[in-house]
Amino acid sequence: MLKRIFIYSIFSVLLSLTIVSCGSSTNLGTPSPTVNSKASQKKPYVLLISLDGFRWDYVEKYKPQHLSNFVENGVSAKSLISTFPSKTFPNHYSIATGMYPDNHGIISNSFYSTKKDKIYSIRNREVVTDGDFYGGTPIWSLADRNSMVTASYFFVGSDVEIQGIRPSYSKDYDGKVKNETRISQVLEWLALPKKERPHLITMYFSDMDDTGHRYGPNNEAEIQKTLHSLDKNLGVLLTGLKASGLPINIIIVSDHGMAAQSTDKLIPIERIQNNDLFLAIDNGSMVNIHPKKDVETEVVLDYLKQKEDHFKVYKTEDTPGFEYTPKNKDWGAIQLIPDVGYYFSNAKNIALLNQNNIKTIGVHGFDSNDKDMHGIFYANGPAFKTGHTIPSFQNIDIYPLICDILGFEIPANIDGSLSIVQDILKPDND
Repeated sequence: MLKRIFIYSIFSVLLSLTIVSCGSSTNLGTPSPTVNSKASQKKPYVLLISLDGFRWDYVEKYKPQHLSNFVENGVSAKSLISTFPSKTFPNHYSIATGMYPDNHGIISNSFYSTKKDKIYSIRNREVVTDGDFYGGTPIWSLADRNSMVTASYFFVGSDVEIQGIRPSYSKDYDGKVKNETRISQVLEWLALPKKERPHLITMYFSDMDDTGHRYGPNNEAEIQKTLHSLDKNLGVLLTGLKASGLPINIIIVSDHGMAAQSTDKLIPIERIQNNDLFLAIDNGSMVNIHPKKDVETEVVLDYLKQKEDHFKVYKTEDTPGFEYTPKNKDWGAIQLIPDVGYYFSNAKNIALLNQNNIKTIGVHGFDSNDKDMHGIFYANGPAFKTGHTIPSFQNIDIYPLICDILGFEIPANIDGSLSIVQDILKPDND
């Protein structure tokens, strides 16, 4: 009994620290009325697979059989560069839209929406499924507009009506659904008649993120154990895809990497909170500060500067880590950035970790110049070259790549560029 309480307590701490991407229920969703046009029926297929928290060096270090073979016989990047902050929701949605968080609106796992006067949190199912938070045009929405059937077994934004559209077939997120179930459903979708068969499918696995958070990325025994199990699942999926005989282009990515975090370098968020002066939204690797109405930014800045202790205070436009000058008001006027090796949490979580003698966990969200924050990009299929590697690139470039493979016109308002990744395509796909 005590052991169960202990395990539950630790899980609760890690959940609070990392704010993992989870939901509550599973549902087939209401199928879109879209059926494949005659033109779409003749197009290739794209399966986009996200392996949450899969760091750029795991395959090279641990050499999982099926992923290693996949990389050897396809194309890969040295790493996939996440957008800042390198968190789950903003990066998945950047992959889905080809936009930076500043433009698509999902700026972190938690943030205050100035437009809606509401806090978005991935632990709040009601706000997560509110399509008003989501900007841009997800790749499945673009496919729908091109009369192409789509499907998703979990991907950020795919269980939300965005501009009135969900994938033709979709599931509401439920982390308890086994990998085998997800794989079986994808193969069933691909066995549908031509008119109903999705040509674009997204799917998601959280295994490496879960283990990385709980044990840290340097716990080789636990990382390897989880990776071996996930690789076995992927082997079943890849075998099933090959057996379908369909021209499927498989793209395997991750949203971010993972860094080891010493629990003695966690900063209690309570040290800086002042509800009379500002609202603080803590995401661990950064804290968004929204001055209260009629409170001058300079007043808040001066207050927080005096409290600097293993973190720095910046006006938002001067904050390091951004690939652009942030303009979205939802960031707030001020950002708190922890020093290297430090991370914000709350006093209760810190005390529980210390009580249970946990010395190291895994975290992410930091500046994408930190290689530990980099993820993976691997691809294999008829559109791609074989045995080809390209330099690291940003995840916003995946969107125009999928557009090109499926023959969609690339929207002009995205931040990604096809030219960055075009070299991985066979000449007849250029």
